[in-house]
Amino acid sequence: QVQLVESGGGSVQAGGSLRLSCAASGRTFGRGAMGWFRQAPGKEREFVAAISWSGGTTYYADSVKGRFTISRDIPKNTIYLQMNSLKPEDTAVHYCAAADSMRVGRFPHNYDYWGQGTQVTVSS
Repeated sequence: QVQLVESGGGSVQAGGSLRLSCAASGRTFGRGAMGWFRQAPGKEREFVAAISWSGGTTYYADSVKGRFTISRDIPKNTIYLQMNSLKPEDTAVHYCAAADSMRVGRFPHNYDYWGQGTQVTVSS
């Protein structure tokens, strides 16, 4: 079983930055993709960013492209989401996800393991 623990959420003003971390533990993690999703109150969970095992392939939602950067530290089994130029519409619970598959998916069903989520609140 894989456990994912997110950290780094918080409250910032618009234009500010936050860095989210997601540490994976448990069984030895294979070459699966990992990603970030978010869910605002009353809305469906939406894709934010994803990264391949090697870090060589990344995908971003159009809404965050150019502002967010996903990265991966393989020895530490950790991924990061650097979020710059934050906007009020980025306010949501942000979830880390990990897949058994190497395929870098953009949908929740592409992922097998989920963290508990960390709240990001951006005020105007």
